[in-house]
Amino acid sequence: MGSPRRSRRRRWASLLGATALAVTAGGALAGPAGAAVNVDFPTHCVPPPFAGLPPIDGTTTARITVDNTSPEVGDTVAVTYTVVTPAANNPTALDLPADIMTPTGLVTLGGAQTGNVTVAGLRSNPPVPGLGAFPSFSMNGTFTVTSPGAITLSPGDYNIHTSYILELDTPCTVINPPAPVSETITAAANPPANTRAISLGSASGAPGAAVAVTGSGFTPGATVTLAGRSGATQTADTASVVANGQGNISSSLVVSDLTTTGVVAYEGSAWNSAVGAGPVAYVVINDQPIPEGSQKLTTAVRAGILSMSQAGDAVTMSTVDVGSGQASTGALNPVTVKDFRGGPAGWSLTGKVTDFSASGGKITADKLSWTPACTTKAGSPSTCQAGSPGVVGSAGATLASTPDATVAGGEFTASAGLSLDVPAFTPAGTYSGILTLTLS
Repeated sequence: MGSPRRSRRRRWASLLGATALAVTAGGALAGPAGAAVNVDFPTHCVPPPFAGLPPIDGTTTARITVDNTSPEVGDTVAVTYTVVTPAANNPTALDLPADIMTPTGLVTLGGAQTGNVTVAGLRSNPPVPGLGAFPSFSMNGTFTVTSPGAITLSPGDYNIHTSYILELDTPCTVINPPAPVSETITAAANPPANTRAISLGSASGAPGAAVAVTGSGFTPGATVTLAGRSGATQTADTASVVANGQGNISSSLVVSDLTTTGVVAYEGSAWNSAVGAGPVAYVVINDQPIPEGSQKLTTAVRAGILSMSQAGDAVTMSTVDVGSGQASTGALNPVTVKDFRGGPAGWSLTGKVTDFSASGGKITADKLSWTPACTTKAGSPSTCQAGSPGVVGSAGATLASTPDATVAGGEFTASAGLSLDVPAFTPAGTYSGILTLTLS
């Protein structure tokens, strides 16, 4: 029979070893999954050396989910690494208490963007019975998209930290990295803002007069087309100029069409607001003599502006109970967009939201989603397109838009159903966030 002291050492070693291999349950809420799938991979877990337990080689089942499967370069993507089935069970007959374990880990990126995303979970787990299966746990993190194309996400190494009697770590590594791909996102290029601009030497001229055109912000060395506009239609009055090494242009355009209302400049084979500037107002003054016995009738159609107005500046969303894990819902106040510019350019209405804050806590901006809707007033040349349902967040999302077109403009009403995913045990309080809309 061994000494009482030796028996206590063995019991403590077993207890510490079992605790070090336990895992957390729950964690932050996972984002909506795209094509995410569970994957299995061999894992090597090493208990603390003095715990008296050998390494455990087992199979981990895990899943990677993201909040946005179609981001743009520059967007921040939230990642959730869920270990569905850990590589090991509780190896002892000892029951393990709740809330003693905190997981951390890595998500491996591949394809168009490589590297690792650091993720971490909460210190929260249910009690684990002796010889019982360890529960699932989740870890969360974010990364910034730096390259366009398909980006793969695979589960990587993870570590289980325990705070029970002693502070211990149990690292679990992928035996044959990288693990299988669990999720793939496709990132789009995010073109830079259009800073092209032009100015005219005169706002009017006789038929056939040349107007000086200067501009900046064009692609150095690019061929730039100068053209007259008659409302939303390009006239036959065109010229071309090559931008210098600083992206500046200086030339002239002979304007003969009596219906001209403006002048534009653009790169490429046809007008596109993304690579163009203008229209800048220009009027052809018809100085032809009036035949005897005739009267000259003249009118003008004045271009308006792109504007928006909203039906209110406050939205009260539904109340949820602590512990319910329900969503707080509401409706965005309708937004009216008026496009009376008379040109070919479309518009985009985007929104972004701050974190929801209260004296008792915070609900992060990525918990707010919306389902956009948009209607077009009869007779409008353009047709409004609603943005895609999904997360609004601090990075923002599109509420509504209209495309560039030969004839563009009109009056539109945009709205959206709102849903705030409130974590189950968010502290009680009144939480407020600011949703900012931008029309461009």
